[in-house]
Amino acid sequence: MDEIGLFEAIYSARALRRFKPDPVPDEAITRVLDAAIRAPSGSNQQHWLFVVVKDAELRRKLSAIYHKSSQLMMKFYANRPRPAHMSEQEQNRLLKSASYLFENMHEAPILLLACLKQEGASAPQNLPPDLAEKMRGLQRTSGSSIYPAVQNIILACRAFGLSTVLTTLHLLHEDEVKAVVGLPPEVQTYALLPIGYPRDKFGPVKRKPVSEVAFLDRYGNPWKGKAE
Repeated sequence: MDEIGLFEAIYSARALRRFKPDPVPDEAITRVLDAAIRAPSGSNQQHWLFVVVKDAELRRKLSAIYHKSSQLMMKFYANRPRPAHMSEQEQNRLLKSASYLFENMHEAPILLLACLKQEGASAPQNLPPDLAEKMRGLQRTSGSSIYPAVQNIILACRAFGLSTVLTTLHLLHEDEVKAVVGLPPEVQTYALLPIGYPRDKFGPVKRKPVSEVAFLDRYGNPWKGKAE
């Protein structure tokens, strides 16, 4: 398993959604998972869980749930204005790629669920009322304990020539997904990543320039530094 450099992986880890049927070695997936658990998590609780789904029948079931969710999401796409930074051709290419995955997620030889175990991860009991209220407002930060691990998965996959894409549509029918793989009530899923060898090519990843999204000291004062 030849590896590539970190920045080469960052700049070329495109979201590829079409997979070859070739099996992925367990050694590669173990390395990917080991990269995942090197990520930070809130208070270092490390309450993540990862379910590697290789069984063909289970992959078909998860794919069917994903497809059902996608039908709801297509209604959203149909009514969403095209982002200003994307041309009509680019948007159509994205939708075509996404639509392929909607119909064919089962083709990926690996489906990986990234999860968090909620037990023991909540705020302590008997907090002062003012602090308890503020803690409730921080519920949106829960993803910070799993999405860094997901990004490590994406980069590790790229390092080994594997493609993947971060998906969350399954959350529209999460209870069904959890039933397929036997997850207990205290475990929540945060991402479903299909993994396999790509039919298409990696990189480069196209993004808005840094000067449009980064600011110096105050909003509206663009960051003007240039990459070497």
